[in-house]
Formats: sequence, C-alpha cells, structure tokens
Amino acid sequence: MKVPLQIEQVPVAVLAGGMATRLGSVAQNMPKALLDVAGKPFVDRQMDLLHRNGIRHVVICLGHLGEKIREYLGDGTKLGMHVEYSDDGPRPLGTGGAVRAALDRLGDAFWVMYGDSYLDIDYRTILAHFDRSGADSLMTVLRNDNRWDRSNVLFSDGRLLRYDKANPTSDMNYIDYGVALLRRSTVEDHPAAVPFDLADLYSRLVAQGRMIGYEVTRRFYEIGTTAALEETRRYFKGR
Repeated sequence: MKVPLQIEQVPVAVLAGGMATRLGSVAQNMPKALLDVAGKPFVDRQMDLLHRNGIRHVVICLGHLGEKIREYLGDGTKLGMHVEYSDDGPRPLGTGGAVRAALDRLGDAFWVMYGDSYLDIDYRTILAHFDRSGADSLMTVLRNDNRWDRSNVLFSDGRLLRYDKANPTSDMNYIDYGVALLRRSTVEDHPAAVPFDLADLYSRLVAQGRMIGYEVTRRFYEIGTTAALEETRRYFKGR
C-alpha cells in the first residue's frame, strides 16, 4: 500500500538568486528577500506562510547577494524551519539550473516557488491532489485574464493544455501562479551546472502530458518591481 506524501516531509525549493534589476536602487545592496514589507523582511512573510501550511523543510537557491540571506536566516531554527542552501556558483544557472543544482537536497518530490512571491494557497490540499494523481508534475494556475501579468496558460475543463511564457496566445486566460510540484525524474536528466529556465521545462512537460494543472483562486502578491513592492506593502499593512 502506497504511503501518502506528508506535507512536513516534502521540501520546497525557493528561487532567490535573481539580480533584482527591475527594482533599481531599491535592491542595489539588498536581496529582494530581505526588503522590508510592512515591518518584516519579505522572507519572513514567506516563511511564516509556509510554516502555517505545515511545510518545514526549505532549500533556498541563492545567487546575487545570497550570503546576506544565509546570514539572516541561518538554519531556520528561529522560524521553526529546517533551512538549507544551494548556491549557483560562479555563474547564474537560471531558475531550472538552480533547481537541478539543489536536487540532492530535495528528494523524490518537492515544491518549487519564487523568492519574490507571496502565494497564499492550501498547500496540503494541493499536495494530496498531486499525490493521488500520480502525475510527474503539477502547476498551480489562476484565472488571470491579463489582470496582474500577461496570461500564459491554456487551462480548460480542469486540464492543462498549453503553457508558453515567451509567446502567449490570445486563448490563454490563465497564468502560472508560481507554485509547482515536481518529481526528481523531471529534472535530473538535465546536465548539471548547465543554465536553463523552468519555463522551458514546464512547457515541455505540459506538451508531453506529464504536468497537470490545479486551479487556485486567491491572487498572488510579489515584489519584483517597485510598483508591485508597494502594492504588497499595502496589502500587509491592511491585514
């Protein structure tokens, strides 16, 4: 009898290696993860959310100014988490390459999310759905209609039909929400230390029928631009 995946045992890879170029001087000497959001570093907001949902193991994929994140979070004890780190090394590996580099810390099934996004969803329910499905991967999707960013997913009747971040089409009303579940087998065949983008991997998995979609309904908040950072700050101040 198959033992169900337990939320506490499934790690999350947090992609926090970006250069934050769209934030300009706001993040010149500070990684996005440590920017103040209504009185707390953003990473604390993110870790609080994960902890509240039962997640306890986090692997942070570091790049630009990553040592400051490591110094701040340490091993995660102060947050009730087990935090590990994976470094890009001498050159950026891209989002996919960063996950590939962290594989040995992630096990056979793991979450992937972005270090500049606040994604308030029911992680337990989504994990259970993924586990029951037997799928190789899962993408969370949100009905977007180009409201918060450009829609890039064709999702219909509960089925993930097409994903193209670079060349979205007019029939795409959904967006990649920013949280995914992957099995090791989807990533491990890619050569180590060779940069690649997760978007390319996701497009391929969808085309091969190896990635399912899960619709969420609560909008995302992120801090990738100055306007988005201020909107996220307003959101937390109003809570």
